[in-house]
Amino acid sequence: MSEKLLVTGAAGQLGKLVLDALLASGKTRPADIIATSRDTAKLAEYAAKGVETRTADFDEPASLETAFAGADRILIISTDVLDQPGKRLQQHLAAVEAARKAGVKHIIYTSMPNPESSVIPFAADHLGTENAIKATGISYTILRNAWYMENLFLSLPHALQSGQWYSSAGTGRISHIARGDLAAAAAAALQSGTTESRTYTLTGTHAFTTDEIAALVAKATGKKLDVVHISDEALAGGLKGAGLPDFFVPILVSFDTNTREGHFDVVTDDAASLTGRTPLGLSDFLKENKAALTH
Repeated sequence: MSEKLLVTGAAGQLGKLVLDALLASGKTRPADIIATSRDTAKLAEYAAKGVETRTADFDEPASLETAFAGADRILIISTDVLDQPGKRLQQHLAAVEAARKAGVKHIIYTSMPNPESSVIPFAADHLGTENAIKATGISYTILRNAWYMENLFLSLPHALQSGQWYSSAGTGRISHIARGDLAAAAAAALQSGTTESRTYTLTGTHAFTTDEIAALVAKATGKKLDVVHISDEALAGGLKGAGLPDFFVPILVSFDTNTREGHFDVVTDDAASLTGRTPLGLSDFLKENKAALTH
């Protein structure tokens, strides 16, 4: 009998790509895929293809247990609650406990690189979730996802307009990976049928400094882009002056700090080993998304 594969947060950007990858593979019947969301109306296009949709709210543990019933393998996509310290971990722990109660056979979770040593405030949420999953005794696949290439859209369009990219990352390196490659890896983990417990760190094929990324951006867009190296404090001041929410400023600054201190300087072939394909290169990604960068 086919295993039932469940995806949480299925209406989100990563979740939808995971569903697309599962359906495109031809390895899993739509009826064996369960997509959960707080708002199942957002999953109408997948329901029309035969995917089962269920309501699941990470703030309502009872809804999670009901949603997870009958699922064999479950992908818990980390939530995006960052403005309330501790809330994200609370949500994740509720999902892990619901999976245990529902008798799930294998848990897949989207984490981040080096949460043990990371200086990013929400790293503790990921590490706490990883530990909770391990404590259940259920077999698991932890996917430590490197930063999305799409995250560059947060800063690059504005930087290209001025020709200056303010950064406190120094000469630290970071290996971005496209969201689509992470989705393909998650889908492969869901479909693998493995009961082995493993942790993968999913990265791009190269780690770049901010100056090297800026050079690739300039080449892809034909626009001049110079990196202005500043301190964490100066970066925080600039972000606050730009009107970013107070809670978000230290989080964004920590990304550069984490890069400078080497916690993002990791390159593996884990994504290729899971998917059987080489992840999209940053240079190609930038060329493909020239319009989004220069709008």
